[in-house]
Amino acid sequence: MIPADLSRAVVHAVRRAVEAGELDGPVPARVVVERTRPGGVGEYASSVALRMGRGAEAARVLAGTLVLEPGIETVDVTGPGFLNFTLAPLSGAELVRDVRVRAERYGCAEALPEAVGGDREQVVRRAVARIREGQGLDGAGGGEGPRVAPVARRDGDVRARYGAGAAVWAMLAVPAKETPSFTDALLVQGEENEFFLVRYAASRARALTREAGRLGFRAEPGDVDAPALLRALADHPLALEAAAHHGAPERLARHLVAVADALLDFQHQVLPLGDEKPSAAHRARLALAEAAGAVLAGGLALLGMDAPAFL
Repeated sequence: MIPADLSRAVVHAVRRAVEAGELDGPVPARVVVERTRPGGVGEYASSVALRMGRGAEAARVLAGTLVLEPGIETVDVTGPGFLNFTLAPLSGAELVRDVRVRAERYGCAEALPEAVGGDREQVVRRAVARIREGQGLDGAGGGEGPRVAPVARRDGDVRARYGAGAAVWAMLAVPAKETPSFTDALLVQGEENEFFLVRYAASRARALTREAGRLGFRAEPGDVDAPALLRALADHPLALEAAAHHGAPERLARHLVAVADALLDFQHQVLPLGDEKPSAAHRARLALAEAAGAVLAGGLALLGMDAPAFL
């Protein structure tokens, strides 16, 4: 089970409890599940029981059902009625297969980005529409959305100075109501530049596939000891869902940085070293790296940018 599945499992548990008369409705269409804050209980948490109006009592009702769900190891009730979840360890093979087969839930279905022209409001609204449509929602979101602060006049023609992709990244990397920041850091070809970092990580995934081909092996899903990267990929559908629900492309941008960081830390384990022969472990690691690369490329496309073949 990944966090997005957990969110749906909670919705189903609420529906069953309401239908059984154990809780009062209405049943929410969506339940927010977030990473537990440092020092908290479990891995993920939800406050849905508090909104049901009966706090800890409602949480205990839901916990009794949810603890029976495959993929959920424990459910704890804390405070006035927070549900706290610990999920079963992720299987690298299952996660990679999920990314491959259900590409749309990871935002990595093949799609060409739109032109990156227009003012910041147009850039933000196009990104929101793409993210929402990727989640099967109305692209407009039923309203005009939040106020979008324009690029400051002092920054001038940001596309000409920083390049179209970097300019769009800066426009989307902060909440719409905040004025974006443009500095010469956007021109740095280094990992301290988040735009470069994400595109570089996507490029590295493609390079790993190319180098593996030269060594005579291909990707094959299998279990991999890469907890940070597995966790980042598992959290990705939740980040997409939150970005769509809140009309907040910056949430997707932040998560792409997390995926890129994890992939770049992991990449050194993918290819055989020295006289080492390619093994099942290398094939499984390559499959995980390819899945991460697909997620990064798809995320960039949703934001209106490309993922280069080589960087």
